[in-house]
Amino acid sequence: MSTIIPWNLAVIPERFFFFRDAAFYTLQITTLGILAGLIIGLIVAFAKIAKNPILSNLAAGYIFIIRGTPLLLQLFIIYYGMTTVVTIPPFPSAVIALGIHNGAYIAEVFRGSIISIDYGQMEAARSLGMPHSRAMRRIVLPQAFKRAVPPLGNQFIIALKDSSLASTIAVPELLLRGRQLGSSSFMYMEMLIIVAIWYLIMTSVLTYAVHRVEKRLRVSDRDQT
Repeated sequence: MSTIIPWNLAVIPERFFFFRDAAFYTLQITTLGILAGLIIGLIVAFAKIAKNPILSNLAAGYIFIIRGTPLLLQLFIIYYGMTTVVTIPPFPSAVIALGIHNGAYIAEVFRGSIISIDYGQMEAARSLGMPHSRAMRRIVLPQAFKRAVPPLGNQFIIALKDSSLASTIAVPELLLRGRQLGSSSFMYMEMLIIVAIWYLIMTSVLTYAVHRVEKRLRVSDRDQT
C-alpha cells in the first residue's frame, strides 16, 4: 500500500517567486540591522576596553542586558512598549531591534579581536611618536578586523535568520508572506517549504561570501610574510 503525501509539492516552483518582494524586505532588514550593529558594536567595544570606568561599566551593562534577554522581547519593547513615548512603524522597529541586538554580540567580537593583538605593537608605534588613536587605526584595527571576520560572518547569518521575528509585528518579510499565503490557500506546508528554500539560498550565498573574504585575507597575510 503506497503512502499518499498530503501536500501538493508541485506548487512550490509555481509560487516560488511570489516571495520575491518578501525576500527583498528580509534582506533590507538584515542589511540595515547588521550595519547598525557594526556601528554600535564598534563604539561599545571601544567603550568596554576604555580606561574610563564609567564608559566601561555602561558598555558592560548594555552587553549584559541585551545578551541576557530575547530579541523578540526587545522587538516588542521597541514596537509596543515605546508607544507611550513615540510610535515607531514596524519596519524601523525591526531594524532598530536587530541593530541593538547585533550590536551587543558584535561588540564582544570586536573587543576580543582587539585585545588579541599583541600589545607590543601598540607600544612600538607609540615609541615612534605615533598617537594612540592613529596607532589603533593603522596598526591594531586592521589586524583585529581580519581576526573578527569568521565570528562576524556567523553573526551575520544569525541576523538573517533572526529577521524572521519581524513577522510578529507585521513586517511583510518572508515568514509573514508564507503564513499569509498558507492561510489563504490552506497549503501551509508548501508555503513554509518555499520560505525555507529562500532562507537556505540567502544563508548559503552569505556563507560563501564570508568564506571568500576569509580566503582573500589569508592570502594577503601570506603575501605580507
